[in-house]
Amino acid sequence: MRILLTNDDGIFAEGLQVLAREIEKIAETSVVAPDHEQSATGHAITMHRPIRAERVKYLHSPELPTYAVNGTPADCVKLAVEAILPHRPDLVISGINRGANLGTDVLYSGTVSAAIEGVILGIPAIAVSLTEYKNPRFEYAAEFIARLAKVVTAHGAGSDTLLNVNVPGCDRERMQGVAVTKLGVRQYKNAFEKRTDPRGRTYYWLAGQLVDVEHEKDTDVAAINACKISITPIQHDLTNYALIDNLREWSFEL
Repeated sequence: MRILLTNDDGIFAEGLQVLAREIEKIAETSVVAPDHEQSATGHAITMHRPIRAERVKYLHSPELPTYAVNGTPADCVKLAVEAILPHRPDLVISGINRGANLGTDVLYSGTVSAAIEGVILGIPAIAVSLTEYKNPRFEYAAEFIARLAKVVTAHGAGSDTLLNVNVPGCDRERMQGVAVTKLGVRQYKNAFEKRTDPRGRTYYWLAGQLVDVEHEKDTDVAAINACKISITPIQHDLTNYALIDNLREWSFEL
């Protein structure tokens, strides 16, 4: 089994290195990730400047093929599969992200977008995030993803869907199991903070306070609140199929 690892927190992020150590035990592993943090870049790709990939080393595994790319998470996967790696990977894993990627936030996530790029290229993919941001401990999440990777390949998961995994930050002894979920809803209030620079000019800083509006029990948000690992299957096809036939009845005048 060949597995490509990537992330949006940067090539030397702790979550990625902990995951690499665990995945190396079960598969032929390569790492291609951004050379600096690229959080919340969504599915942006680089078109108007050169993309460079530099070979770097992890101290814990200096022989591991590891490349730092001056591009986005989606760039990293596309470049790895189409230019860098000698063999096509069997699975793409993006993470372990520091902080949750739940509900509608997946639309902004560079972590999830890197996994989506794998799916676009016809490769099954997993995006994984640890919901604890301040004092993350990635070891349990890495162990779980290594086990999940073997399950995914054993079941022949389709290449049109990625699994978005969120692991709660609670101690492993408090984990309440695994839930297969749908995307929940996350909303923020006071999203922009208005400030004034030293020259008296106004600028805005994106911040915001999370508002808990989730009431359904089968969502990823609810699972994390119950201290369960959430696994959500996600497709990149955004077509509203239920509305297609209705739209065809509309009158569109040219």
